[in-house]
Amino acid sequence: MRDPLFRMALVLGLLSAVGPFAIDMYLPALPQVAHDLGTTEAGAGLTLTAYFLTFGVAQMIWGPMADAIGRRKPLLIGVAIFLAASVLAALAPDLGTLVAARALQALGAATLMAVPRAVIRDMASGPEAARMMAAIMIVISVSPMLAPITGSLVLAFGTWREIFGVLAAASVVSLLLITLVLPETLQPEDRRPVRVSALLAGAKRLLGDRRFMGLTMIGGFGMASFFVFLATGAFVYTREFGLSPTGFSVAFAINAVGFFGASQLAGRLSARFGMQRVIAVAVAGFGASTVLLAILGWAGLASLVVVVAGLLIANAFLGLVIPTAMVMAMDPHPDIAGLASSLGGTIQMLTGGVMIVVTGLLLDNSAASMTAAIALCGVLAWLAAVLSVPRREALAS
Repeated sequence: MRDPLFRMALVLGLLSAVGPFAIDMYLPALPQVAHDLGTTEAGAGLTLTAYFLTFGVAQMIWGPMADAIGRRKPLLIGVAIFLAASVLAALAPDLGTLVAARALQALGAATLMAVPRAVIRDMASGPEAARMMAAIMIVISVSPMLAPITGSLVLAFGTWREIFGVLAAASVVSLLLITLVLPETLQPEDRRPVRVSALLAGAKRLLGDRRFMGLTMIGGFGMASFFVFLATGAFVYTREFGLSPTGFSVAFAINAVGFFGASQLAGRLSARFGMQRVIAVAVAGFGASTVLLAILGWAGLASLVVVVAGLLIANAFLGLVIPTAMVMAMDPHPDIAGLASSLGGTIQMLTGGVMIVVTGLLLDNSAASMTAAIALCGVLAWLAAVLSVPRREALAS
């Protein structure tokens, strides 16, 4: 990848990391939030659910807007909303206000997921786009390692409210990056005015594309496995395994190392073996590793070391799956890249939210139930791959 593209990918990665940081940095504070606001663990979990669901739906706003008015303006508007919501969350007097503030945060953060992917599609395609996506994953993947630790450090000197103060400061930095560094990549002659009929036609085209939908669902179920872990990991690690908030943050960071390392190989492996083959093998590995971990969990062998090691391996496969699936889904649709990005992101986030609700029937905040729910996501991702990436096509690529 050319240096200018790599530098641009790092800038986009910094912007894209704000949304995940708003999730991961907050995780160690969930027990404190429940205590301070006089609610239950499930009540505190609503602040995550509101974030996920709004984050998914909101991408349908930012993607078409980015196709109509360019990439920079939606980013500026979205980050400004995120800034205001972070301040509101820091001052929230009750659970209802915090849930609303988290939803508003997600509304703003969604632009940092939908628009950067469209910027990548403006600048590159194929293996080069996969390498750009992998470079973005460098920064995004660091956030699960640093965010919980940062949250724990803030909690050591303050409360969960200061965490939102840090997020507000991060949004100010993002506004400066967009204003001073990020160029406009969609030229005026390539912009598409927002028309309901055009949006419906584009959505119909994408929803009717079996390959687009299959690849989107691969990413959706892959992300859902991570959402399940986000919703339950803090309680499993701190209660069943007896870790402190800082210990949980370290274990969480180790879980992210596999994803971080493997995502950097996505572009190189795609260029050498073809994206179809890479995703077919990676999804199979992801499904198999999560099922094995679940079997160990239900056999009563899910110790802290087993769970951390198992998730490390599963996330390594997932690090190959996510960027490759994103690029493969969007590549055939350059004329509606913004819509494809936002629709794909919406479907993936809603899939993750639905899986949290569905697997919630299985979850009792134990390692055994958590690994079973993650395995369900892994199996569904593999089934989506079987339907969207036929074996003969993967082997021929």
